[in-house]
Amino acid sequence: MRNDDLILRQQRLLRRNAQLRVILADQAQVLTTPLVVADRASAGLQWLSRNPQWPLAALLLVVVLRPRRAMVWAGRVWWGWRTFKRVRTWVCALPPSGIPFEA
Repeated sequence: MRNDDLILRQQRLLRRNAQLRVILADQAQVLTTPLVVADRASAGLQWLSRNPQWPLAALLLVVVLRPRRAMVWAGRVWWGWRTFKRVRTWVCALPPSGIPFEA
């Protein structure tokens, strides 16, 4: 190949690269909303881990003001936790499917 052919090919590749970048940017717009929600959820969980006194105070307030409702919800949460543990134990006890997992 001559030098002129290489320069022409390089220009075509650079143009194609720019087009692909524009297409990728347009297609990535779909992900912005879920990623914003995930960022907010992550920030909220970080705040909760740094400030555990506020959710505990709210829980204490519910227990003091509505003890019956708090007991009902405590029972539901306990039932859900037990069910989760049973299902997890059951799933872990299943034999491997033999189908390789592709990452």
